[in-house]
Amino acid sequence: MVVLATKVYVEGGARERALDSLRSLVGNEVGELSVDVTVELREDGFPSVTVSGEDRVVARNVLREAFGEVVAELEDGETYVGTLESWGEEGFVLDAGEPVRIPADGLGLGPGSPSQIRDRFGLVQHLPMRFVYDEGGDSRLADAERDRLYGWTRGENGRLNVNSATRAEVRATLNRAGHARDVVTVERLGLLEQSVICTPDTDPPGLLASVGEYLPAELRCVVP
Repeated sequence: MVVLATKVYVEGGARERALDSLRSLVGNEVGELSVDVTVELREDGFPSVTVSGEDRVVARNVLREAFGEVVAELEDGETYVGTLESWGEEGFVLDAGEPVRIPADGLGLGPGSPSQIRDRFGLVQHLPMRFVYDEGGDSRLADAERDRLYGWTRGENGRLNVNSATRAEVRATLNRAGHARDVVTVERLGLLEQSVICTPDTDPPGLLASVGEYLPAELRCVVP
């Protein structure tokens, strides 16, 4: 069994659509392998995938690589994926099956308070983020995570980050709002966390104002 490091936190019909989307994603990742998979949801919102069959070991590793894994016990110095649970003056709290505190000086994302950093990089709640665990309480964001976030603020393309919606739902919303030509693509950050990559001449705050009424979600801009 592999517990995937991406959460399902919506309810009702949205929950069923999210689980259907997850089953499709898992199937796409392991579809060429000789395995059977069953996707279930834990009480804490993390999906567990039971894998059986001849290629089960390979399939589990593929899923760990694609989604990150929530493990039973975190080991000092190892890199994991947690979802952004909360933030405050002292830093971020990630959910990795247990709360993991990232102190403000462990963010490594430049000047400003944790809340200002969250605004600058467009970090939505539940965003999967890689971190290096420290059993003494000084966990930090992984270098690869810092590089990814800094990459969002460079170049010509702004972003609109969204939670509480699948990639297909975000694409459909953009089309319905008449903004299909204003985006390059929709990048999947997690199951329900997406990043709309804007064309160079599209203003992310303007896009947010236009599509916000269609999406019952948190939306955050990244302006290069």
